[in-house]
Amino acid sequence: MGCEAGRAAVINTAPDSFHVMAKPSGAICNLDCQYCFYLDKESLFDRSSRFRMSDEVLAAYVRQQFESQRGAEVVFAWQGGEPTLMGLEFFERAVGLQRQHARGRTVQNAFQTNGVLLDDAWGEFLGRENFLVGLSIDGPAEWHDRYRVDKAGKPTFERVRRGLEVLKKHGVEFNTLTVVHRENARHPLEVYRFLKEIGSGFLQFVPLVERLPGEATRARGLTHALPPRPGSDETRVTEWSVSAADYGEFLVTIFDEWVRKDVGKTFVQLFDVTLGIWLGLPAGLCLFRETCGDGVALEHNGDVFSCDHFVYPEYRIGNLLNTSLGDLVRGPQQRAFGAAKAGTLPEYCRKCDVRFACNGECPKNRFITTPDGMPGLNYLCSAYQRFFRHAGPAMNTMARLIRARRAPAEIMTLASAHGKDEFHLVPI
Repeated sequence: MGCEAGRAAVINTAPDSFHVMAKPSGAICNLDCQYCFYLDKESLFDRSSRFRMSDEVLAAYVRQQFESQRGAEVVFAWQGGEPTLMGLEFFERAVGLQRQHARGRTVQNAFQTNGVLLDDAWGEFLGRENFLVGLSIDGPAEWHDRYRVDKAGKPTFERVRRGLEVLKKHGVEFNTLTVVHRENARHPLEVYRFLKEIGSGFLQFVPLVERLPGEATRARGLTHALPPRPGSDETRVTEWSVSAADYGEFLVTIFDEWVRKDVGKTFVQLFDVTLGIWLGLPAGLCLFRETCGDGVALEHNGDVFSCDHFVYPEYRIGNLLNTSLGDLVRGPQQRAFGAAKAGTLPEYCRKCDVRFACNGECPKNRFITTPDGMPGLNYLCSAYQRFFRHAGPAMNTMARLIRARRAPAEIMTLASAHGKDEFHLVPI
């Protein structure tokens, strides 16, 4: 089935629940990470707001989350930029508004931070209010400081470690988010073991893929390429972007250690999501779903965009001060955006044996050509083919264990007696 036929066949139904990535401080950050794709978004907004979410927008956002989400749990995801720049008082107001509107529903707050500004006051608040904190750290100092620097170009690793100690001191639940870039990708086990050593029990790995802008994009004041378009010449990646070969090897190397030592003890987001897919469940990450569009970005001024990676005027779907979040996410513009993910998948991908797991990954990375010369192939295609094919036998075994009502961690015992290519032969 070709792309046009696929586009016509796709039905992207409106979700009961959806994800909102709220950016109360917009693109403003106290760091100047060389690889950050978001800092140049300052040029897209009116600077008179000082990139701070107003009380009016905050109140509307909290109220509309409860009005628009149809599940028993309502999740607030705070990101940036750097959300700690808003100050504690902002989040105290947010929590107060949540209590006002919750009416018995469960509330969860997730908070992504670079950790630099965390102190005891923050730790006490985050612990008391049961925030789940994502800490951005790219591995040991050598690789963390390669690109994650402050406005003066100075390293940030030690300040992040101090922030981590604040979280531990106050019993704040945390996970780690590690950007996999050109340098740390070549040291998978050192990165993985370091993250475990500092106490991270849940690891997120985010591959860094950023393209160099063309002349038209630079004229708009942007330093990163626009979302892929047919015929675009913006196909060269930055020097810090991970290569597909390195990322595939990074995942495989960590997986081989995890599947033998850490199943049930250390949770790697990609591995958990993959196991769910092998069990026939919907993908737990939008990256690997057939369609997307159920996760929007909310800017400080109330503007809502189709996706965090598509914060450009062309992908603005409205403002929550004028139209409710639920209507925006469930509206035709956003449904069409999500359906396009499946509708524009190249034939090469449709015939791939791991398409069921990958589904072409994120459209933002679909800017290279297939072996037969068709546009729209994902830059990380070979990495995911390598990983999913390699992990498949072990995933099959863990899925069989779960279906037999046994713990997937039993695979570690099985692995000690069988080679990595023989998981599918293990009797359950």
